[in-house]
Amino acid sequence: MPYRHQLPLAVHLSEDIEHRPGRKLPYKARVRWTDPTTKRRRSVAQMHLTQESAQEWIDSLLESAARGINPASGTQTLAAYGDAHMTLALRGLEPKTIDPYMNGWRLRVVPALGHLPITMVTNGTVDRTVYAWIADGEGRSTVKNTLAVLVRVMEQAVRDGLISTNPAHIKGWQRQYQQAEDELDDPRALALPNWSALQELAAALVARSADQYTGWGDAVVFAASTAARIGEVSGVRVKDIDRAHWIWTVRRQTTPSPGGLADKNTKGKVARRVPLIPEVRPMVAQRVLATGNQPDARLFTGPRGGRITTAVLRDATHWDEVVHSLGYEHLRRHDLRHTGLTWMADAGVPLHVLRLIAGHGSLTTTQRYLHPDLHSVVHAGHTLNAHLTTKPDLPPPSPPPRQGFEGCRKCTRRGRRRAAPNRAENVLTCGFSRAVVPNWSPADPRHLDHSRTGTAANNAEGPADLAQCQPNGPFLHCRDDRI
Repeated sequence: MPYRHQLPLAVHLSEDIEHRPGRKLPYKARVRWTDPTTKRRRSVAQMHLTQESAQEWIDSLLESAARGINPASGTQTLAAYGDAHMTLALRGLEPKTIDPYMNGWRLRVVPALGHLPITMVTNGTVDRTVYAWIADGEGRSTVKNTLAVLVRVMEQAVRDGLISTNPAHIKGWQRQYQQAEDELDDPRALALPNWSALQELAAALVARSADQYTGWGDAVVFAASTAARIGEVSGVRVKDIDRAHWIWTVRRQTTPSPGGLADKNTKGKVARRVPLIPEVRPMVAQRVLATGNQPDARLFTGPRGGRITTAVLRDATHWDEVVHSLGYEHLRRHDLRHTGLTWMADAGVPLHVLRLIAGHGSLTTTQRYLHPDLHSVVHAGHTLNAHLTTKPDLPPPSPPPRQGFEGCRKCTRRGRRRAAPNRAENVLTCGFSRAVVPNWSPADPRHLDHSRTGTAANNAEGPADLAQCQPNGPFLHCRDDRI
């Protein structure tokens, strides 16, 4: 439904309040205006308990009309407002996302909240409704999609000026779901143990498929070794493979959309590069040659040249039956990606590199794959035991402190060395004046009264502009008034 601007700008309203005695709500508030588009006289009315509440309702409509808001919109129900502005509220979304959003709107939002005026939808109302959906057994993804479309509709109401804040922003509802078994809680249980297990799975899928089509096994091995999604495997083309460095640039994915399969950007909307290990290079090279080396040809297709999806792979290979016979009842198609990321994490791939290969938006998502396996945990215990039972080597003893003066601590003039102790007893060399004072004592006038007259006697030992030195405890500190 195309969006059509229908908000009159600063329309003049005529208001009145009618008292109807003997009714439960005796005060009828009404506003009337002329639609500037159709030139027709329109009105909206609402019953109230008191005259004050009726006047407040009229004042709110007057304020809305001054901002260019249709007075009828201020009294619209959530269902009517959403139906009228849904296209504008969902702008920018892909068709594949709009479908589950609209299902949530029709099946859950409208029956639960659609009868309420848009201005009466509060944060508490939304919160109680969401928890009621959870109590009814709705799944996490279902509630998430339903709440997302409600947030977008209410955000449009905020932009229209009907409400000041979005009441659909609630927190904490996802904690109500307790996962019995999920890849975030036990990631090792959802990954194949090694390369041999992957080869066994691929061979079993090929053997169970019609005509023993080897392309199914190749797609499974490629997905696990590159930690890619099935849609990304289906979208890879010959031009995406760099056979000089054996790098695959992931640029697209093929996923079901309204109207059929469609090629679109990756989930992260950013292209990424994935290495191709030597074990899969011969298979990739063979499939490239089979396409005639055409740049736009798909590397992986079905037996009739069609595009691969997770549902097609499941049905064509009898996936559920095969994985059950091999003892991997939990294994899904997406777990091939989890297998690849788990292997890369175990191989010691740095976290920031693993994030780029996986295409994750944040390091937090990637860190979920860095759970240590049983061997690593046992090795950590042995390391701790060795640390606690072995006597650490004691550090070498420190040298005795040097007797006498340790040098001047305040001489910091650029280009001059600090004062350093002389080998002779009680002899100090000052870095500023370079005057040597043998057998120093606090009362020695040769040190306390350096002349600044520039005489030949002074120039024989150092520059004419000398520092004055004073003793301070066991150390000698040089004082220069120019510092």
